[in-house]
Amino acid sequence: MKQQFPRPKILVSRCLGFAACRYDGQQLCSRIIDLLRDHVDFVAVCPEVEAGLGVPRPPVRLCQEKDTLEIWQQAHARTVTAELQDAAARLVSYLADCDGAILKAKSPSCAPRDAKVYKGIDHPQFLRWDSGIFASFVLREIGVKAVEDEQRLTNLILREHFLVKLYAWARFRSIAAKPRMGDLVAFHSGYKLLFLAYNQSRFRICGKIVANHERLPVNEVFQLYEKEMGQILKHPFRRQSMVNTLYHAFGWVAENMSSAEKEYTINTMEEYRDERIPLQAVTRMIEAQAIRFSQKNLLGQVLLHPFPSQLSDLSDSGNGREMT
Repeated sequence: MKQQFPRPKILVSRCLGFAACRYDGQQLCSRIIDLLRDHVDFVAVCPEVEAGLGVPRPPVRLCQEKDTLEIWQQAHARTVTAELQDAAARLVSYLADCDGAILKAKSPSCAPRDAKVYKGIDHPQFLRWDSGIFASFVLREIGVKAVEDEQRLTNLILREHFLVKLYAWARFRSIAAKPRMGDLVAFHSGYKLLFLAYNQSRFRICGKIVANHERLPVNEVFQLYEKEMGQILKHPFRRQSMVNTLYHAFGWVAENMSSAEKEYTINTMEEYRDERIPLQAVTRMIEAQAIRFSQKNLLGQVLLHPFPSQLSDLSDSGNGREMT
C-alpha cells in the first residue's frame, strides 16, 4: 500500500554538505543529510558566517567568565560574544515552521549538547559540556521537536527516534495550519499504537484533551495537545514498551490466524525483544496480516510506517546512547 507522507522542514548547519563554511574552510559530508535530501526541505544556516567572522577564520571557544559565558577568539585576542548572539537572534526567524534541526556536533556555535566550555579566558581549562550559542536559541524555540547533531544520528536508536519525531511534528503542523477537531481526532487515532509505545499515561492525557469535555476553543485544544505531544516524544521508546504495543497490534488480527501463524508471529516478536531483529521486521509482518484480513483500523496506524521506508538504515555506530 502506498503511504502518504508530509515533507518536513529542517534547519541544518550549512557546513554539513551545503557550503564550505567551516572555520577551516571545509565542507563536511553527513550520511543522514544525504539520506534525507529527497524527502525534506532544508534551511541551511551558519551563525559564524552570519556574525561576519569570515571563511576561513580562527576558531572560537566558549569560556565561562564568572557568571558570563563569553565567546573568545584566541587568534585575535577578542570576544565575539555580541556578534554571535546578534547573529543567532537574527537566524531564529528561519525556525518558523521547522519540524526539527540537524546541527554540527562539538561546534561552539551549533552543538546541541557537546560544545566544550572552558573555565576562564586567560588560562582556559575544560569546565563542562553545554549547548553552543546558536543551538541554545534553537533549543529554546523548537527543543521539543526533532533536534539532534549529525554524529548522534549515526546511532540507530537515536536516528529512528529523530525520524519518528520529525514526521510526527510535520504531520501535526499540517493539521494545525487550519485547526479542525476532526483532523485532530484522526491524528490522535492514527498515532494510538505508536504513542502508547512511547508513553501510555501521556497518550491517555492526549485522549482527554481530544475529547474536549470542557468545550474549549479549537485553537486552545490544539495548543494543549501540542504541549503534551512534546512530552510523549521527549525520549526514545523503551523496547519493552514497544513489545507490549506489538502484542496489542497482534491482538487485532490474531483471531483470524492459524495456530502455526500465531506461534510464528509471537516468536518473531520475542526475537525483537531479544534485539535479534529490527522493529520493521515485526511491523511488516503484522501489516501483512492486516492486509490479508482487511483490518483497516490497524492499517491506518502510523506505527506501521512512521516515516518513509527509504529512510530506514540499519547501520549503527552506537554513539550517543549514554546521552539519551
